[in-house]
Amino acid sequence: MSEVRSVVGHDDMFGRRIREQWAGLSGRRLDVLMAGCGRADPLDLGRVEARVTGIDEDLPVLRESTSARKDLDSWTLGDLRTVPVPPRAFDVVYVSFLLERLDHPELVLDRLLTGLRPGGLMLVRMRDRASAYGTCDRLLPAPLRRLLWRRFAPKDAVGPLPARYRPVTSRQGMHSFCLTRGLMVTDDASCRSGPALKGRLAGLVAFACSAVEKLSRGGLPASHDEIIMVIRNPHSHFARVI
Repeated sequence: MSEVRSVVGHDDMFGRRIREQWAGLSGRRLDVLMAGCGRADPLDLGRVEARVTGIDEDLPVLRESTSARKDLDSWTLGDLRTVPVPPRAFDVVYVSFLLERLDHPELVLDRLLTGLRPGGLMLVRMRDRASAYGTCDRLLPAPLRRLLWRRFAPKDAVGPLPARYRPVTSRQGMHSFCLTRGLMVTDDASCRSGPALKGRLAGLVAFACSAVEKLSRGGLPASHDEIIMVIRNPHSHFARVI
């Protein structure tokens, strides 16, 4: 059964699961795939020996930020529906704020799963389409979103990136995806981390999110905008979450 809770950040959850994964492999090197490497969101690997490979879309802003990273052993940018992902090559797949900006996130997730070894972990961070923040982000017209980005987002934020928010980018959507693929959700948490909530006009953004929550009668909560999940690929293909 998955653990659902609110957290301040993702580091403790991911760090604990990574250390457990490393210990279970008798301390051999972990092979890590970072999907969404264009955003500066490194994994805290601590003392774990790991080789980190990055992939992301081939957009100018992502190429610039990826090339500046020092924590990747190798990286590839391109169409994530076709970018090479070696089968059963990774112990951990880290999906960082990627799914909400893709037109076909399920296809990309399925490709990433082919690269995950049996017993491996998929660590997911995504913006929640069913939150007040996610709703504002996905409904804002793209030209206006680009115009307002620098005014609302912190100066070091990478973007603006596309805002697609397909149904899988929600708690219910991701749980349904995992159920149909025989994946086990071991941790499920949420927090507030939206870039616009950290910029100069954070108060205005928080007010807008609160208004959306009230107008939706609580259906679109302002209490969080990010979903954090740890998903395990079972050793047995017949394993199912009940």
